[in-house]
Amino acid sequence: MSSELNSELGTSAITWNLDDLYESLDDSLINDDIDLCEQEAGLLQDQFATKLAELEPAVFVRTVKRLERIAVNLGRLATFAFLNFATQVKNDQAGAFLQQIKEAASRINRETVFFELEWSKMPTETAEKLLAAEETSHFRHYLQTIRRYADHILSQTEEALLIDIAPVGRGSWTNLFEKVLGHLEFGDKKRSQEEVLTDLHSADRSTRQQAAKDLTKGLQSQLHILTHIFNTLLADKMIDDRLRSYPSWVSSRNLSNELEEETVDALVNATTSRYDIVQRYYRLKKELLGMETLYDYDRYAPLEHLPTKRITWQQCKEMVLGGFHDFSPEMAEIAGKFFTEGWIHAPLLPGKRSGAFAHPCVPDTHPYVLVNYTGSLRDVSTVAHELGHGVHQYLAAQQGYFNSNTPLVLAETASVFAEFLIFHAQLATLEDKAQRRAFICQKLESIFATVFRQISMNRFEDMIHTSRREEGELSTQRLSELWVSSQQAMFGDSVSLSEDYATWWSYIPHFLHSPGYVYSYAFGELLVLALYRIYQQQGADFIPKYLTLLSQGGSQSPYELLKPFDIDLNAPTFWQGGLDLIDGILQGVE
Repeated sequence: MSSELNSELGTSAITWNLDDLYESLDDSLINDDIDLCEQEAGLLQDQFATKLAELEPAVFVRTVKRLERIAVNLGRLATFAFLNFATQVKNDQAGAFLQQIKEAASRINRETVFFELEWSKMPTETAEKLLAAEETSHFRHYLQTIRRYADHILSQTEEALLIDIAPVGRGSWTNLFEKVLGHLEFGDKKRSQEEVLTDLHSADRSTRQQAAKDLTKGLQSQLHILTHIFNTLLADKMIDDRLRSYPSWVSSRNLSNELEEETVDALVNATTSRYDIVQRYYRLKKELLGMETLYDYDRYAPLEHLPTKRITWQQCKEMVLGGFHDFSPEMAEIAGKFFTEGWIHAPLLPGKRSGAFAHPCVPDTHPYVLVNYTGSLRDVSTVAHELGHGVHQYLAAQQGYFNSNTPLVLAETASVFAEFLIFHAQLATLEDKAQRRAFICQKLESIFATVFRQISMNRFEDMIHTSRREEGELSTQRLSELWVSSQQAMFGDSVSLSEDYATWWSYIPHFLHSPGYVYSYAFGELLVLALYRIYQQQGADFIPKYLTLLSQGGSQSPYELLKPFDIDLNAPTFWQGGLDLIDGILQGVE
């Protein structure tokens, strides 16, 4: 079925070309780069370990640049290994190569860990002199960010030990999770997870019911393994947080996002206080669909009059690039490279990782995008979303490797803004009132998935991390109870959650790959609503400021990067303003 759909949509040949990284797993440059990193890391440790505080600014900066070169090479190796694995998780050779690169990175990072340890613990007066020097200006924010971890860094012996065992730690468990789901075949037709999830958007209720049953049955066949993976990684984080003296399970995520606890609390509290928006919408949708009860598998049922014709890959390309061009020709030009240069992987394939992502690489090599394209309007939005990431990563590369890594909360801004551009471009083409209403409802559901659903999942994370620490290992039933509790709080009585839905926590990778990540989506969506309102007010004057924001990457904190837009992230009224805009869209439908 996948191959037929790929052929129909024109995605069969839309696979990425990884030659810009390495030609193959046998490329001799792979071992050369590993050897180079190992030698340089050893030299740096021999020359500068225990001596950083004695260095003159010029020598200190050269040391940072040498560390950055090592990081660039490791980044290239890791990207190649991950992307190679992502499209063939059933391939033993691809999995073994990914593990080989992780182990090599562990050996190398063990040699360079001295830098972060010494720099973070360096006396304030000495560190300030180095930071104030003209030579360090380019790396100032990066260096200041490292020092923010001073209270959470262990001794060099402990840190080296943790790096040593990392290849068989969290990363191995997340790889196992991907392999388990990658090998799963759902239903009598033995379909992929992506195909089954797509059926939840079908107009036919029996198709949605069957998809829900197939997904549940497939997950239940592996729940004993998935439950064990979840418990292991919850315990892993619990131990790491305890060793590093983080006050809560989400503190390390907030620190990496360069956000104050106050900001995250304001976001979460504002969003949960407006769950009524979700409940009003689904009560309305139940009426529009003519149903007595709206079950969980009905949530994504398309409204009548919503265009259902499959959109070919070429049409998707034209829609996305056209919407980008109307906003900024430069943005469209960059996004166009992904289509023409082999930077996207689009077809449905056995063993390919589900979902979608944009993966930054290194400054001298472009990002890559993965989607599982099925031709729906929703998939067009997904392509726009990931290309928003891609454009952001492409522009930020000019900051260099250490400064290009954007905090997750701002990384989601570019992707959600791109989605919003395409939504308005698509809406402008619809003249029929019923079609416009159905299309706006679909966008509302997308916004709900990005804001309310992600915050409800944040609440689930809070429950499972807290429960694991207070109660010990959690049973499948306990995890399912917490999942239903977090979801029911959002839906209220507007959606009836079936017994099958209780286990659907088990296929969501964010909980394992990046604990605490999900609130970044809500942050990005609500920030985009504010930015889009500014764009509507300022017109063309907004565009260069926005592109400058993207090009700055992670060279400043989110608070500093957003100053040109006069945004106060700690103000509850700011978040409420975005939620009021969502409410306004819903009122228009009502």
